[in-house]
Amino acid sequence: MAFNDCEFIFRRRHPRHQANRAVWERCRAAYAGGADYIRRALIRHVSELELEYAERLERAYYFNYPRKIARLITQYATAVEPQRENADPELVEDFSRTGLRVNEVMRQFSTLLNVFGAAALAVEMPFFDGEVDQERKQRERLRPAVRAVSPLAVADWAWGEDGRLSWILFEEEDSLDAGPFLPSVQVRRRRLWTREEFCLFEKDQVSGIPVLVSRVRHALGVVPALLQFEPDGFGLDSRHYFEDVVRISDAILNNESEAQMNVIKQMFGLLVISDSFARSTRLPPEDPGAGRQFSQLLARSAALYETPEERGISRYISPTGVETSAIRAENQQLKKELFEVVGLALQPELQQRQTAESKAWDQHQVRQFLSCRADLLEQAELSAWELMRKFDPAVPLPRVVYNREFSVIDLANSVSSLLQLRELDGGPEYQREIARTAVFFLEKLKKIDPDRRLRILQEIEEAARA
Repeated sequence: MAFNDCEFIFRRRHPRHQANRAVWERCRAAYAGGADYIRRALIRHVSELELEYAERLERAYYFNYPRKIARLITQYATAVEPQRENADPELVEDFSRTGLRVNEVMRQFSTLLNVFGAAALAVEMPFFDGEVDQERKQRERLRPAVRAVSPLAVADWAWGEDGRLSWILFEEEDSLDAGPFLPSVQVRRRRLWTREEFCLFEKDQVSGIPVLVSRVRHALGVVPALLQFEPDGFGLDSRHYFEDVVRISDAILNNESEAQMNVIKQMFGLLVISDSFARSTRLPPEDPGAGRQFSQLLARSAALYETPEERGISRYISPTGVETSAIRAENQQLKKELFEVVGLALQPELQQRQTAESKAWDQHQVRQFLSCRADLLEQAELSAWELMRKFDPAVPLPRVVYNREFSVIDLANSVSSLLQLRELDGGPEYQREIARTAVFFLEKLKKIDPDRRLRILQEIEEAARA
């Protein structure tokens, strides 16, 4: 493969990335929250004075519902630690080679999917020269690692005829550190992975001209990355639902800002003066330097004035409080609809006993919603382990199983049913599955250490073979 135009590598964008980049950046900003996002999302009224808007902007606060929703889905889906039989303990504890456990990397991946509707897992291996024995491998930590990547950092990609990635192009900004006594230098990079090689492009720090920094061939035969899109979002050529979450959240932010300013106006009020007083304070046209100055700006924060027929009585007026309660009632409804739309309305609207049919349907809805997420995470993690094994055949391929039981269970009835199922005449595999299910229920009573849990499952396998 020849690289005659490195500049083109920095220009290219996948059409899907190009079409969704603005929305993805808005979703990222909404998830981040803080003052920067308030300045971006708070809307100024057409008739609002600059000073008035500046005050409202300074007072505004943000209920970060987008972050809560994105993290809540991940927390529910990964509440029970996945089973990883035959997994390398060192890799489980440091999946990213930077100290992140496999659970933490997969939580990042899940949250990226929730926010953007797309995410990537990049599998990497340190480059090295010479022979590698076990001692050097441990000393230099020469092993594969996995990191979760935002779709904003995936500039372009292509699929092969076999349905797998043909190549993928990552973009990043990095800091080159020359030591504690020299300033760091920011650099823009693009990393190209194909099925045969890896190429690193970088913009020259002086001229800004893109150059090929490194080019290394590998024998993987695949692109060491997984690019995942929500199957019921982009998979159906549709936008991701999180864009609507952000827009509803923005409406709540703006409504709450209005309610807050109404409270301020109730405390301070708006001055109303007589029209005759206002006329007496205006500057005569022939003498602009004489008389007293008076504001004639008409706005929520400036004085209003009346005609003499209105008795010329100066006074303060303010909102009654009804407007504030109406706004906040609207926000409560928006919040309810927000969580209902994304499938997280787990609590009944009224504190009343639900019918058995209603409760079963609510649990079924939540269970199916989270089961789909668990299935997607399970397949993604398994693919990551397979790609790690491509780099290092010594890495064992674990059996990865994510929890798919998310309903609130009646433990006593469940155990009773399990004991009845045990009486049925089934083969060894059937009995093993009954025992594994019993371990799952046991964890509902008491958290089991992962090593001890693995030993229990091994004992189940051995007992069934005996």
